Amino acid sequence: MSAISHDLPRAAVNAKLIALVSSCAVFLGIFLSGFVISEPAPYELYMAGLIAIWALFGLRVSRAAMPLLVLLVTMNIGGMMAMTQMSDLATTPLYLAVSLFLAFTAVFFASVTAVQPSLYRLIFVAYVVSAVITSLLGISGYFHAFPGAEMFTKYDRAAGAFQDPNVFGPFLVLPGIYLLYLLLTGPVTRMPLLAVPLLIITAGIFFSFSRGAWGMFAVSAVLLTGCLFLQSASGMFRLRVVVMTIAALALLVVAMIVILQLPGVSEMFSNRAHLEQSYDTARLGRFARYGIGFQMAMEHPFGIGPLVFGKIFGEDTHDIWLKMLMDYGWLGFVSFLALVLWTISAGFRILLRDRPWQPYLLCAYVAFIGNIGLGTFIDIDHWRHVYLLLGLIWGAIALEYRHQRLLRPARVQARS
Repeated sequence: MSAISHDLPRAAVNAKLIALVSSCAVFLGIFLSGFVISEPAPYELYMAGLIAIWALFGLRVSRAAMPLLVLLVTMNIGGMMAMTQMSDLATTPLYLAVSLFLAFTAVFFASVTAVQPSLYRLIFVAYVVSAVITSLLGISGYFHAFPGAEMFTKYDRAAGAFQDPNVFGPFLVLPGIYLLYLLLTGPVTRMPLLAVPLLIITAGIFFSFSRGAWGMFAVSAVLLTGCLFLQSASGMFRLRVVVMTIAALALLVVAMIVILQLPGVSEMFSNRAHLEQSYDTARLGRFARYGIGFQMAMEHPFGIGPLVFGKIFGEDTHDIWLKMLMDYGWLGFVSFLALVLWTISAGFRILLRDRPWQPYLLCAYVAFIGNIGLGTFIDIDHWRHVYLLLGLIWGAIALEYRHQRLLRPARVQARS
C-alpha cells in the first residue's frame, strides 16, 4: 500500500519539476535581456538555445497568435528582397538573421504565456530585477561610483549594461509602469517596498537623458492611470487611484528636485530637455532625411537594403516607418504596419476585461503604445523588449481566444 501511494504522485512530481525548470529558464532569459553591452549578447545566445530546446519538446503556436508569426516572417521576407538590391552585402545577412531571431522570440513568448499564464508574473518579476540592476549600473556609471564605472555610460549619459542610452531608457519603461501599477492598486503597506525599485528605475530613465524615454514613461503612465480609472466603477477605487497618483507624482517631483541640485545634472537636463536638437534640424539632419527617405521609397519599392541608408547619409533613418521602407521594402512596411494596427486593435478589445492576466496585458499594452510612438523618431526594429511586448500582448490575445472558446458550449447550452 505504501509503495502504491509513493508511485502515484510520480507523474505529478515530474510535471512540477518540468514546470519549475521551464519557469527558471524563462526567468533567466528575461533577466539577461537587460545586459547587452556587446553583440551577440548573452540574451541572443541563450534564447536561441532555449527556443530550439522548447521547440523539440512541443512549442505550440496558438491559432489566435498566428497573425504575429505570419506578419513578422513576411516582414523579414521583405528584408531579404531588399537585400537583392545591394551590390555589397557586407553584414546584411547577419542583420536579417537577428531580425528573424527577434521575431521568433516574440512568437515564443506569445506561445509560452498562452499555454502557461502563470509565466506572466514570473516574466515581469524577472524584468524588474534586471531593470533595477542595470539601472544601478547606469547610475553608478554616471556618478563614477567605482573605478571603471564609466563603462556603463555613453556620451556622459547613463547607459547601464546597454550600448546606447536611447535603448537603455526605453527598456526601463515597462518595469517602471508595472511597479507603478502595483503602487496604484496594491495595499498601502507595500508602498515602501515598491517605491524603492520604482525610484531606482525612474532615476535610470532620467539619467539616460533620453527625451524619448522620458516621453514614453510619461505617456505610458498617463494611459495606465486612465485605464485604471475607466476599468473600475467603484468610486472608492477611482478616488484611491487619484490619491495614489498624486502621491506618486509628489514623490517623483521631490526626487527630481533633489537630483537637479547635483553638480552637472541641471545643465545636462536643460540641454536635453529641448524638443529639437541641432542634429534634428540641420540641413541633412534627422527631419530633412525623413523627406529624402520617403521620396526614395517611391523610387525603390523593394527598398535599398538594410543599413544602406546610414551609409549614404552618415546617419540611420531614426524612424521605424522609414526604416521599414528602406530596409524591408514596401512588403516589410505593410506587414509591420498591419502588425502594429492589429496588435493595438486586438489588444484594445480585451484590455479592460477581468482576467487573471489583465494587469500584465495592460502594462505591456501601454508600454507598447509608447514604444510605437517613439518609433516615429528612432529605429526600434532590433529592440529586444519591443518583441517581448509583442509576445506578451499576443499571448493575452491567445488566452482570451481560448477563454471564449471554452465559454461557447456553456452559452449554447444556456440558450437551448
